[in-house]
Amino acid sequence: MTLRLLLLAIIPALLLSCARSITSGPGPDNLVIYPPPPDTARIQFLTRISCSRDVTGTRKTFTSFILGEEENIPINKPYGVAIHKGKILVCDTYIHGLDIIDMATNKFEQFIPGGKGELKSPINCFVGPDGHLYVADSERKQIVVFDENGKYYACFGDPENFKPVDVFVADNRIWVTNLAGHQINVFSNDSSHELLNAFPEVDKSAASCLFSPTNIFVTDSNVYVTDFGDFKIKQYTLDGNFIQSIGSYGQALGQFVRPKGIAVDKESNLFVVDAGFENAQVFSKEGRLLMFFGGSYKGPGDMWLPAKVTLDYENLDYLQKYVDPGFNLKYLIFVTNQFGPDKLNIYGAVEPVNPGQKKHKQQYPKHKGKQGPMF
Repeated sequence: MTLRLLLLAIIPALLLSCARSITSGPGPDNLVIYPPPPDTARIQFLTRISCSRDVTGTRKTFTSFILGEEENIPINKPYGVAIHKGKILVCDTYIHGLDIIDMATNKFEQFIPGGKGELKSPINCFVGPDGHLYVADSERKQIVVFDENGKYYACFGDPENFKPVDVFVADNRIWVTNLAGHQINVFSNDSSHELLNAFPEVDKSAASCLFSPTNIFVTDSNVYVTDFGDFKIKQYTLDGNFIQSIGSYGQALGQFVRPKGIAVDKESNLFVVDAGFENAQVFSKEGRLLMFFGGSYKGPGDMWLPAKVTLDYENLDYLQKYVDPGFNLKYLIFVTNQFGPDKLNIYGAVEPVNPGQKKHKQQYPKHKGKQGPMF
């Protein structure tokens, strides 16, 4: 057998032997949990992703000799992050596109559309129930929409008085924070993308007023908005009626300096990342501070100018292997960092395993190798 035939015979086996998975998290000797002992842990830092090799792994020496080393693609300057059907979509303003991490296949690719879908400054994104990707482009001053295959579908927004910073699809409507108009703009979720409503009234003397609305989260009954200019999170009904403000300016616990991304879990607990404190604070539905996690970067679990927080209940099995055996994983918490070595931090909301209770069993989705939708 010639050397070439021999190599052709053994290369497939070598490739199959190259285990690829998202980078390992801290081991049992350096477990990162919040709050620290002796308090009961509520959040565990699981792992981080900063480049393609953190997802795909590295080729073994002989395989690298035959095929060459794969290009290592960095996540450059992330902001928004969305999770959909096993894929992590990260808005990367440096590349004018998105980094897409497929947890099912351990693939990393970049989505940089051109033509009518060309992006200038993609700040935040959201994947709707129909698989359409909605991107808030603050420089283009439009919401740009792509179908599930990554093809340009539509764009909307009035560039005269419209600077979208975040977008959320819920209740068959599209909710957008309009920094230029100091309001939340609500559009129809159909081909017309008609402007249905805008709130609150622009009245600087009113508690409901939004000075600099940036991030948004919509539940079944409430709308939460980061008012960067007023150092508060403001809560409204779906009809736009003001409910309450959470937080204030200052350096004490429960206050904000540079509040940005927000998310609400199924128990109505509010997560707020602060680029000034470089942490995330968690509040009860009444607005009472429950805990915080992260901190100025010194090592794994810390943050460096965090921008967005996103929660996920659907893809636990992909990260279950990083969860300490003494914990049950309730849901995942993703936080983007605009600077530093750890661009995407992944945490888990956890609870202690009770004596006699069975730990969550890993059931990884089966991938059949068929090319599916991009989003």
